[in-house]
Amino acid sequence: MKPFASRYLLLVAFSLLLGACQSTPAVDTAEPDTRVAAIAALEQSISHNELDTAEDQLGALQAQSPDDPQWVTYQRQLAEAYLQRSQVVLQKGDVNAAATALSRARALMPKAPALTGGVNGAIAQARKAELEKAEAALKAAEKPKARLIDPSAESTTIALNIRDMAQLRKQMDALAADVVNYQCTVTFQVPRTEDYPWLATLLEKRVKKLDADFELKIDKQIDRQVKAQVVLSPRKP
Repeated sequence: MKPFASRYLLLVAFSLLLGACQSTPAVDTAEPDTRVAAIAALEQSISHNELDTAEDQLGALQAQSPDDPQWVTYQRQLAEAYLQRSQVVLQKGDVNAAATALSRARALMPKAPALTGGVNGAIAQARKAELEKAEAALKAAEKPKARLIDPSAESTTIALNIRDMAQLRKQMDALAADVVNYQCTVTFQVPRTEDYPWLATLLEKRVKKLDADFELKIDKQIDRQVKAQVVLSPRKP
């Protein structure tokens, strides 16, 4: 009977052990599955250039496991994506958007200055160009409109109405304004020597009235083959 009892007790123990194994809860795979899905979503956001979303997703994953070294790889991918965005928008002329994207790349990879150096220099040059353009536009807006000359031309030649004093005085008013505003040198071309002094005097008085400190550069050319005229040459920027 003893062997039978032993076999019976062994059978009962085996049955209890089997039942215990069957009642052990299954390993919860929900958490790993969630992590895999989150990583996949992060990769998709980066590939679709949804960088703000990707940055939020990466931050959430880093908060869950801050010591996981794989986040460095995704951090670099995201930084490179921001850097590429910065280059693209800079080529389109949006300097502010380029600077914003570059700052995000720097924040993600602060220990890799070489990563952003080239774009940073390009943005600096673009900002300088924008500033120079704005200053030029401001100066152009401040400067009165030319009345008789073409400011972009090397020089402008204007025929003088010396036979009509009323018209000549109006001409001299306009000439004086252009001379002062555009820093013009003046050359009177007249058929007779005696025509030069009084024409020069008419212009000098008006120039001094507009700007007493203006240094008028004036010259004459005597040519009997031409009618009285004046050549104004604006100072080059």
